[in-house]
Amino acid sequence: MGQKVNPISNRLGIIRGWDSNWYGGKNYGDTLVEDTKIRKYLNARLAKASVSRIVIERTLKLITITVCTARPGIIIGKGGQEVDKLKEELKKITDKDVQINIYEVKRPELDAVIVASNIARQIEGKIAYRRAVKMAIASTMRMGAEGIKVQVSGRLNGAEMARSEMYKEGRTPLHTLRADIDYALVEALTKVGLIGVKVWICRGEIYGKKDLAPSFTNSKESRGGNNAGNGSKKGFKKQKSNR
Repeated sequence: MGQKVNPISNRLGIIRGWDSNWYGGKNYGDTLVEDTKIRKYLNARLAKASVSRIVIERTLKLITITVCTARPGIIIGKGGQEVDKLKEELKKITDKDVQINIYEVKRPELDAVIVASNIARQIEGKIAYRRAVKMAIASTMRMGAEGIKVQVSGRLNGAEMARSEMYKEGRTPLHTLRADIDYALVEALTKVGLIGVKVWICRGEIYGKKDLAPSFTNSKESRGGNNAGNGSKKGFKKQKSNR
């Protein structure tokens, strides 16, 4: 079961909260579609800002959007000009007032979305996928993760037949619901087709009751830098499967 279910949705309501927090009522469908449009737009608009998560909270007349990013300086711009521009653009999607909070991800190496995006961008830049994966695994383990698992699938190295390769280090217990496992799937668009990159990162185990409401302590609109690091080589377990 743990292999089939998305590890994030599997832990919703246990150790993980929802990314959209609002009461839908009769307009549930329209609100859901609007949320999807906002996320799609922001992910495309802020593609270079290493966005890991977009949390949307709604009240009657206000939408609060919290963007979790490893590079807040790119989103904010000089004196917060970019944030104001972003607010105006989002008002065209929705007819409500928009408030944007920027939350800096202190350790991007422990965020599955950012790690997967980095690997995918490197594969698009014609860097050998094995090297990209091993560097990502090394830097994640060095930052104190309990384990990481990376699977790349598709026409690897331009091969005629698609295949999957998996690289592991440490432990990623998918069945253990108290294990804080972050998961992401990112696609790399190469000349020979799409290559899928899946990343599972185990950040330890959470004991006791966790507050599931989104609380971002250093939510701020201030400048920040990029902390992404490259890793050194370690020993890996490698699994190969032909499809």
